[in-house]
Amino acid sequence: MPAQYPLHPHIVLLSNLTQFSPMLYLTGFPGLETVEHWIFIFFFLMYLVAISGNCFILIIIKTSPRLHTPMYYLLSFLAFTDLGLSVSTLPTTVGIFWFKSHGIYFGACQIQMFCIHSFSFMESSVLLVMSFDRFVAICYPLRYSVIITGQRVVKVGLIVILRGPIATVSIVFLLKTFPYCGSRVLSHSFCLHQEVIQLACTDTTFNNLYGLILVMLTVVLDLVLIALSYGVILHTVARLASKEEQLRAFQTCTSHLCAVLVFFVPMVGLSLIHRFGKHAPLAVHLFMANVYLFVPPMLNPIIYSIKTKEIRHAISKFLGLRKANAES
Repeated sequence: MPAQYPLHPHIVLLSNLTQFSPMLYLTGFPGLETVEHWIFIFFFLMYLVAISGNCFILIIIKTSPRLHTPMYYLLSFLAFTDLGLSVSTLPTTVGIFWFKSHGIYFGACQIQMFCIHSFSFMESSVLLVMSFDRFVAICYPLRYSVIITGQRVVKVGLIVILRGPIATVSIVFLLKTFPYCGSRVLSHSFCLHQEVIQLACTDTTFNNLYGLILVMLTVVLDLVLIALSYGVILHTVARLASKEEQLRAFQTCTSHLCAVLVFFVPMVGLSLIHRFGKHAPLAVHLFMANVYLFVPPMLNPIIYSIKTKEIRHAISKFLGLRKANAES
């Protein structure tokens, strides 16, 4: 079991409630209450970069006609999911660190879980579609404009947006049918299904198996298909005649590859810890959960702004236009 910390007075109060109580308790960072203001500053900066960065990417793509191409439509979907993931955790994180509000109604916890897991599944799907886009661009460059069209990307994007909520809705709302007893304390500053399910004082085998199958058929399958796409891409790049051509071809994938690693490495790590690392220190659980939810939305706009030449040019043009308008 994770390391135990002294119970907060609010936890004691919530622990005495009956099993029909709709309240849960979010702890944030147990044992670090004395430095919570510094933690809040750190989280505030991450939220600022994530929300402003992804909004800026969306604005740049919308206002730059040169970026109205399938590749950047997919990037806008990625920015949208990152924005949704950041906003999903914002209310409870700010409530804990700013207003010292730790209690959350079970219904609100379900809504937050639904949003977090839905946007996570969406992001996994978007990264898969982006890998297929890179696969076609490198392996079948002459047929790219025929296979990957703006209309098809929009249709696939709508499917991706629906896939997350459809996959998540049943497993999240099944939690309402379970009785809950004990302290009902969550170790994070947000609600995650894999943690809430551990508070149920009944048999949850079906929910656990359903959740495992769901992850296998979505995130794990997406990761396998992405790996296969990059295997074929690397094989195609290795067959190019010169080193310059190989480097130029692979550079078109570096931003996406970074986004894949930034998203999937923490997600796989968090899943493994929840499944097999029950005796790991609580700090490890907290670290992996926060990296998984906060780092990808913060880093993705930075990665694409640095690595993608067209985005850099569009940003420079946008900022130059704003500066010219301000001076006039």
